[in-house]
Amino acid sequence: MPVYTVHAPRANGVDFRATDRFMFVRDGFHFWAMLLGPLWLIWNRLWLALVGWVIAVIAIELVLAKLGAGTAAIFLAELVVALLMGFEAASLQRWTLSRRNWRQLDIVVADDEEAAERKFFDRWTKQRPPGNDPLSVDRGAPPPTRQVPGQPFSKPPPLPQGGIIGLFPEPGGTR
Repeated sequence: MPVYTVHAPRANGVDFRATDRFMFVRDGFHFWAMLLGPLWLIWNRLWLALVGWVIAVIAIELVLAKLGAGTAAIFLAELVVALLMGFEAASLQRWTLSRRNWRQLDIVVADDEEAAERKFFDRWTKQRPPGNDPLSVDRGAPPPTRQVPGQPFSKPPPLPQGGIIGLFPEPGGTR
């Protein structure tokens, strides 16, 4: 079964108003990214990855041509780059989303993207009741401190009846 990672924009906060912008990125091999690497990068608006791909391919071809490699070796190198693009396409998408200040919310295992959406939103709505924004939750009063009288931590706990704590008797006593 395919694994999907769910990403949300950090700027809007994670609430029900931003659900139409959530991205589901399928992990695994992307055939079209292997076959049409630069077009796939343009289609998914991975501009920095496209620049890196162009630089890498040109550098590999120049180095192999400088070394006197034949066309078969250059073709094999381009084939390896295409396979790497197919295997790492999802990682490039996640990397670009994290650079754009998106955060990963969850990982979902489902048959297809629609089932992944259903499974994620079922789980997400059960965890967060409507109107609950986890970024602005009131946590209540400040934590208790030892310096404020009347707080639960103001007084140390009483010593046990025998006056012995753990394995050691009173400090400075005989052994």
